[in-house]
Amino acid sequence: MMKQLTSIVCYILFIISFLLTGVAVFEKVANFWGFTFLRGYDPWRSLELSAIALLFVIALQLREIKTLSVTK
Repeated sequence: MMKQLTSIVCYILFIISFLLTGVAVFEKVANFWGFTFLRGYDPWRSLELSAIALLFVIALQLREIKTLSVTK
């Protein structure tokens, strides 16, 4: 049960981090053309949040690997 929950959380955080990265890239391209979509929200902040989410995914994956190696 806990393994499934960890996998689901990892999957969701991974998808969220890629969406945030996509939003940041899209905003930078839009800013290049003179438009904005985030209205005063810095696109680098989206990249920072994406990196934090990926850090949690890495930590959860390492925890899962450790659990698997201890049980064998």
